Order: sequence, then C-alpha cells, then structure tokens
Amino acid sequence: MQLTSKDGTRISVRVLGSGPGLVLLHGAMETGADRMQLAQRLSGSFTCYVPDRRGRGASGPAGDRYGLEREVEDLSALMDASGATRVLGVSSGAIITLRTALVRPDLSDAIIFEPPFYADTSATDRLRRVVAGGDLTGALVMGMKYAKLGPPGMASLPEWVLRPLTAAMSRKQPQFRALAPTLVQDFTLVTETAADLSPYERVTSRVLLLGGGRSAAYLKRGLTELEAILPDARRVELAGVGHEATGPAELGGKPEKVAETVHAFLDI
Repeated sequence: MQLTSKDGTRISVRVLGSGPGLVLLHGAMETGADRMQLAQRLSGSFTCYVPDRRGRGASGPAGDRYGLEREVEDLSALMDASGATRVLGVSSGAIITLRTALVRPDLSDAIIFEPPFYADTSATDRLRRVVAGGDLTGALVMGMKYAKLGPPGMASLPEWVLRPLTAAMSRKQPQFRALAPTLVQDFTLVTETAADLSPYERVTSRVLLLGGGRSAAYLKRGLTELEAILPDARRVELAGVGHEATGPAELGGKPEKVAETVHAFLDI
C-alpha cells in the first residue's frame, strides 16, 4: 500500500491480516520490516498496517522541514486511508502516536511502548555534523552512548572501545549503516518534546503503557510520568525483556509475549 502525506511525501505501508485496523509504528534504527513478526502474531485478529516512516525503507525522504508535525501528518494520513483507529507506537514511534492522539480524538486505543522522552539529546547538533560528514560508524556510536541503543552494557563503554566494535557489527549487519543517518530524525523528535509531558493530560484515547523489565531507567521514567497524567491509562511491564521486546525474535524480541498483551488490552 502506498499513500501520500500532506506535504507530498510517499509513505509505503505493509498490510496483512483481517479485522479492525491496527497501525504498528516503528522506532529508531528500524523500518516497518522490524515489526512484521509482531504484526504476523496480531494478524489473526487485526488488519495490521505497518509503515516505513519517512526517510526509511520504501518511503520517501524525511524532507527539509522534517519534525514531529510531519510525522503526525504521516500517521494521520494512514489513519484516514485505512480507517484504523488503533495504533501501537514503539520508542520514537510512541512519541508520534501520543502527539497524534492530541489532534485525532478518533484514535481510540494507543499502545505506547517506551517513548524515549528522557534520552540524552545534548549531542544532537554534533550528531548532525557527524552524519553530514559521512561518519556513519560515529553516528551509530553516538546512538549507543546517548540513547542507549544496542546490546546491554554497550553504552557504558568508552567511545574509543565502541568504535571498532560498532564498525565490525555494521559490516555484519549493513542495514545499521543504512539507517544511521535517520538517528538525526529520532534525536530531533525527542528534542522537540523537551520532556514536557503536560500536553498529554488532554489525550482522550484509552492507553496501554508497555515496557520491559530490563529496559533503561530513563525509559521507565517516561512511562511512570505518563501513567500519572494520562486520563485513561494502564501499565504492563514485561519481565525478562528490554527495549527490544517488540522486535524480531532473532534480535532478542518477544513478539509473541507482546502480542498476547496487546490482545488482552484490546480484548480481541
């Protein structure tokens, strides 16, 4: 499925399953392909719409005026085209989902997985320079150091140790190098929110706050603060998993466990 967002950007969407519409919106260093194992486990009950966010996969470029507003427009266009009113947002995709819920009261149910509101984005300008200079290994290292992306414990290593390890990893998994420039987009989204969660007091959607028991403290903090202010929210913590929980099983994800929790919340 292809659709056109408000600014003319093409958004590519994978569609599978049957039933009420459910959008699965990926996070940083991912494309829609990383949500497909989860979508397959939900497709018996839902028509799953799995987009590549702008700047990734088969979708169009991020654009010169990229920001949270563009991402909200993209999700809104998909809701209009599909009729879906349920959204599962992962990481930065969860930030987009919450912001969309503010302007789309028809977004009836939101599953919010670990929005990185309190990620350290102090080096966003440096990250832009690193990407502009073509140092994709350096960008990946910054993603691990500042947003704690990557395997557990990696963020605590000094950059001079991380760099050769990251270079070796990206040679084995070239998709990481391809996605490295998109870290600028995700850092931009977090910087825009500036950890001000007060607007979300106005969200009318029914919300499931979902996280992993092994996830970083800053991710748990975001969920705790959302739980305190959202009018209609419940929280579930999945034991034994971290930020990778919604991803593919071969990368440490637990899509079957996440799908069970989503089914229970949506009662379908």
